[in-house]
Amino acid sequence: MKHYILSKRHLYKYSKILKRGFSSHCNKEWQSVVGLEVHAQLNTESKLFSGAENTFGGLVNNCVSLFDAAIPGTLPVLNRKCVELGVLTALALSCKVNEVSTFDRKHYFYADLPAGYQITQQRTPLANDGIINFQVYTPGVHKKPYNKSSKIKQIQLEQDSGKSLHDAELKRSLVDLNRAGAPLIELVFEPDLEDGEEAAALVKELVLIVQRLGACTGRMEEGALRVDANVSMHQAGEPLSTRTEIKNIGSVRGVAGAIRHEIERQRSILEDGGRIVNETRSWDATAKITIPMRDKEVVQDYRFMPEPNLPPLRVNLRTKEDSQDVISVPLIKDKMPELPEESRTKLIKHYELRPETAVQLVNEPVLLDFFQTITLVKARNPTKVANLLLNDLLTVLNKRKLDATCCPLTVNQLEDLVDLLLDKKISLDVCRKTIDELLEGTDSSAMDIIKQKGWLLVTDEAEIVNSCIKVIENNPKLVKQYKDGKTKVFKALLGILSKTTDNKLDMSIASEKLEELLKK
Repeated sequence: MKHYILSKRHLYKYSKILKRGFSSHCNKEWQSVVGLEVHAQLNTESKLFSGAENTFGGLVNNCVSLFDAAIPGTLPVLNRKCVELGVLTALALSCKVNEVSTFDRKHYFYADLPAGYQITQQRTPLANDGIINFQVYTPGVHKKPYNKSSKIKQIQLEQDSGKSLHDAELKRSLVDLNRAGAPLIELVFEPDLEDGEEAAALVKELVLIVQRLGACTGRMEEGALRVDANVSMHQAGEPLSTRTEIKNIGSVRGVAGAIRHEIERQRSILEDGGRIVNETRSWDATAKITIPMRDKEVVQDYRFMPEPNLPPLRVNLRTKEDSQDVISVPLIKDKMPELPEESRTKLIKHYELRPETAVQLVNEPVLLDFFQTITLVKARNPTKVANLLLNDLLTVLNKRKLDATCCPLTVNQLEDLVDLLLDKKISLDVCRKTIDELLEGTDSSAMDIIKQKGWLLVTDEAEIVNSCIKVIENNPKLVKQYKDGKTKVFKALLGILSKTTDNKLDMSIASEKLEELLKK
C-alpha cells in the first residue's frame, strides 16, 4: 500500500478547494414547493347519487340511503344540482369544461367505505386547466399584498366516504355513514406555491369564491372544505426531493402552520444529510407539528375502472338551450355573481382604499356588506368607515373571541357610530367602548349608551380653554421647558390634558388652544 505525504503548501491548496466546493454547495438555499388538493362539499339538499339528506350534524347514521350503505342491487342516480354547481365553480376558476366526462371506480378498503370503492372522475374529469388569482397578505408577516396565481390541473365530481368514530375507553371503532355519498368536487392544483402563507391565501380565496357562488358553505370547521398539501424541497437547478402529503387540514391558519412546519422539518433533515421518506402525515393543531400516518414507499394500486352503472356525463357548451338531460354551460355562466377579485378592484378604484384594506375587507364578507351599506351615503368617508370596521369593530370582536359572521350589531347601530365619530362627537376610544357595550345585547342605541356614560366629547371652546389653563398652571416645569425651546414636551402636556379630562375633550381643538396659550 502506497502512502502519500502532502506538504503544508499542498494541504493549504486542497483545503481551499474543498472549502470552496463545500461552501458553494451549502450556500445554495433550499427552496420549498407546495401543491394543494382541495375537497369541497357541494351545497345541495341531497347526496351525489342518492336522495338521502346532505346535511351536517344530523343524528348518527340517520341520513343514509340503501345505496349509501352499498346494499346489493342499488344503483346510482346522478344529482343534477351537483353538476350545475361543479360547472359554475369551474367557470369561476377559468377552467375548460369538458363536453363529455366519465365516472370511475377507485378501489380501496376502509371500514367507512361500504362498497370498497369510491365513484370519482379520475381519467376524464368535469373540467381542466384553470387558474386562481389571489393576493397574499398576512398582517405582521407581509408589509403589503402581492399577487400570486396557481394553475388548476382538474376539477372532478366524486362521492365522500363515511366517518370512523374511535372510542378510546371502549377500545373500538364505530362507523357513521351520514357523510357517505356526500357530493364533493376535488380541485387538484399544480405544485406552484412556495410556502404556507401562499397556500393559506389560496384556500381563503377559494373559500370566498365558493361561498359567493353558493357552491359550498366553506365552513372548514364542519369539514365542508378539506385541504391536502404536498410539500417537497430542492435547491436551485436541481430536481425536487421526495414529497410528503399532509392530509385533511381543517382551517386556513392550519394550512399555513402545517406547511410551515413541514418545510422546516424537511429542510432540517436535508441539511443534516438525511433522506425524506415518501409518507402521509397529519397536522396536530394543538402541538403545531405534522405527525406520520402511513408510509407511501409502495405505490397503492387503486385499480381504477369505468363505473358501469353511470353513462358518460354530457353538457351543452354552445347554446343556452337547457333540457332535463343536458345542462347548458352558457346559461350557468350567465348566473355568475361578482367574484372576490372584482370586489377588491372596485374597492380600490371607486372608494380609493389601500390594497391591504381591500384585501382585509373582502376576506370578511360580513364586514364588506356593512361597508357597502354604510358608504351608500356619500358624505361618509370610505377610508374612515373601513378603519372603524377593521380596526375597532374587529378588535372588540377578537377580544370577545367572536367571529365576524356572528356579529350581533346592526347596520343602523354602526351607521350611528360612524356618524358620531365623523362629526367628532366621540373619540375612537369611546367608539370601541360603545361597541363593547352594544355586544352585550342591550336594546339601547349607541347614542343612548354614550349619553348614559357621559362619553360625549366636549367641543365647547371656553370649557376646553379652562382645562388647558389648569394644565399649564399645574405643570410649570414642562411649560418652562417648552418656552425654552424644548417643543417636544408639548406631547407630554397634551397627554396630561387628555388624562385629566378622561379623554372627553375634542383633542383637535384642545391641541390648537393649548398651543395658543403656551405661545402667549
